[in-house]
Amino acid sequence: MAEQDSKETLTTLDSFEEIEVETGQSQGQIYQIAVIGGGTMGRGIAQAVAGHGIPVILVEKDLKSMKTALKLLQEEMDQEIERWGMTKSDKRAILARVEPATDLKRVKECDLAIEAIIEDFDAKSALFEKLDKLCPEGTIFVTNTSSLSITELAARTSRDDKIIGLHFLNPVPKVPLVEIIRGLKTGNDTFQRVREFVKRIDKIAVEVFEYPGYITTRIIVTMINEAMFALMEGVASAEDIDLAMKLGFNFALGPLALADQMGLDTIMQWMETLFRELGDLKYRPCPMLRKLVRAGHLGKKTGRGFYNYDEHGRRVGIAIAKGGW
Repeated sequence: MAEQDSKETLTTLDSFEEIEVETGQSQGQIYQIAVIGGGTMGRGIAQAVAGHGIPVILVEKDLKSMKTALKLLQEEMDQEIERWGMTKSDKRAILARVEPATDLKRVKECDLAIEAIIEDFDAKSALFEKLDKLCPEGTIFVTNTSSLSITELAARTSRDDKIIGLHFLNPVPKVPLVEIIRGLKTGNDTFQRVREFVKRIDKIAVEVFEYPGYITTRIIVTMINEAMFALMEGVASAEDIDLAMKLGFNFALGPLALADQMGLDTIMQWMETLFRELGDLKYRPCPMLRKLVRAGHLGKKTGRGFYNYDEHGRRVGIAIAKGGW
C-alpha cells in the first residue's frame, strides 16, 4: 500500500503531457537541473528554472517531505494567480517541468545539481560527498549557501573545479539578482556555463569574491539586527520601524517583516557564521532574536515572529509590542 501511494504521489505532475519541454544533450549546454531540497529556497529555484523551459528534478529526503513541497509549491503559485502575477497556464507549464523524486540517484541524470538544504556546513558537505560518488565527473555542483565557504565545501569532493556558489534571494521567482561565487579552484568553464544558465533564467548575475556573507547577506543581516535592537530598546514599535524604512528608503518590506519572511532561525545561523568567521561584534545576534528562535517563533513558516500570520502566510497582527512581549 505504501509503495502504491509513493507511485501515485510522485507521478502527480505527469498528466500535463501537452506541455513541450527542452530535451537533448550538447557539450557545454545545461539541459536538465536537479534541485535538492524542497524548502522555501528549493521550491523557488525549481519554479524559476521550470518557468524558463528547463526540466527540473526536485529531490526531497522522503515521501512526506515531497508531498509537502509539492503542496506548498502549488499553493504559492495559486497566490500569484490570485494577484494576477501569473496565469493558470503558466502554473501548468511549470508543474509539467518539475519532476518530484525521493531517490538521490536521480541527480546523476542532470548536468547541474543545486543544493538548497539547511545552512549547515556538515549537512552540505555530506550531501556533496554523496553526489560526488553518484554523478558523472562532468556534473556541476552548485551550493545556494549565503555564508559558508565554497572552497571548503569543494575540498570534500574530487571535483573542486566543478563546484560553485549561486546565492539566490527569496522570493526566487521575483528577485532578479543572483550572486555567483567562485571557490579558490572553480574552473573558468564551470563559471562560464553557470553564468549562461543564470542568463537563461533571466537573472542578473553579480560576481562576488569568496568572503563570509558575500554582498547581500553581510549587509542585510546587520540592518535587520539593528532593527531588532531598536525594537528591544523601545525606540519604536515593529510596525513603525518597518514603516520608517519602507517610506524613508523605498524598501518593499521593512527589516522586521523581511526577517519574518526569511526565517529568524536562518538569520541567526547567518549571523553566528559571520561572527565566528570575522569576529566582529556587529555580527553578534540581538538577544531578542535568540529569544524568539528558542521559543520556536521563526516568522512566517511557524505563524509567529515579529508579526502573526495565518495559514496562508498573510499577516494578521503584531506579535511583539514595543520594547518586547
